[in-house]
Amino acid sequence: MPRPRPLPKLLEIDKEEKMKKYRCSVCGYIYDPENGDPDNGVEPGTDFENVPDDWTCPICGATKDQFEPAD
Repeated sequence: MPRPRPLPKLLEIDKEEKMKKYRCSVCGYIYDPENGDPDNGVEPGTDFENVPDDWTCPICGATKDQFEPAD
């Protein structure tokens, strides 16, 4: 019986892509999904796309649509 081939590492790449940091365009605050924003109801491990739409920057109050991917 032939040995099964290892699966490609697509899941790791997808996780890296999803766990992107986002920067507030108003004050520069960085949303890091690994940390989340537990003081404002966003658990650690929450991707930015899954942060509630009514969440605001904990520093300046900017809305979620004022964030952009951080490099």
